[in-house]
Amino acid sequence: MLRIGLTGGVGSGKSAAAEFFASLGASIIDADVIAREVTSRGSPVLAQIAETFGPEALTPTGDLDRRAMRKRVFGDENARRALEAIVHPEVRRSIEKRLRMLPPTDYCVVVVPLLLETGMESMFDRVVVVDCDEEIQVRRVAARDRTSATDARAIMASQLTRQARLAGADDILDNSGDLSHLRMQVERLHGAFSQAIRPD
Repeated sequence: MLRIGLTGGVGSGKSAAAEFFASLGASIIDADVIAREVTSRGSPVLAQIAETFGPEALTPTGDLDRRAMRKRVFGDENARRALEAIVHPEVRRSIEKRLRMLPPTDYCVVVVPLLLETGMESMFDRVVVVDCDEEIQVRRVAARDRTSATDARAIMASQLTRQARLAGADDILDNSGDLSHLRMQVERLHGAFSQAIRPD
């Protein structure tokens, strides 16, 4: 199986690219979905988060208070690293388990927002970075999250720089234009990946 890691900065268009790959028949694994599963109510991971960060990490119903945790770790490097040390290993194990369950003749796209930041590139045969101009990112994030441009830039500043992300890419999807332009690029990569697993 060909393992493809798909990443990009916030607002770059990772979800749109993943949807195009899925429409072409690729298997998709989403690290964000897995992160929600492993931190679900009653999970060992959630218990460890509560033990580390206190009961304020949970909602009154016992779920992870994602909004409170975002505020807690945003701008606090030590808190962020502590949370990542709890969640990321379990997410990685779950990704590996799901990859092993897929047919070996397929290629799989694994969407990991912090793929390069967390050193997960070694898991994949190729790293695809969805890229766009930073001002486009700001506008997309501000519109999507109904937040200010200042807040959008603060989120971007907490991630890997655009230059560093591009330096870690094997393939780049330019999402500065419309979705038809993005789809055309995804189709080209789909053809290349399909050929790589079925060279004859």
